[in-house]
Amino acid sequence: MSLWQSYRNLTPRTRVLIGGGVMAYAVFGIFLSDKAEQAFGLVPNDEDNKKLQEAMPKLHMIEREKK
Repeated sequence: MSLWQSYRNLTPRTRVLIGGGVMAYAVFGIFLSDKAEQAFGLVPNDEDNKKLQEAMPKLHMIEREKK
């Protein structure tokens, strides 16, 4: 039996609890990631931000001639 079929065979309440748990885990990770960056010393400094800006592609708008 596939994983999807096993999931579909669960009761709706169990599926809601699993989905809520996955979402809570994701939200927890988002809030924790900033503190983890600071703890491991991975916060970007001004030089890193400048390099990132230089690496971004530049967009140039060209006006189209009206017919």
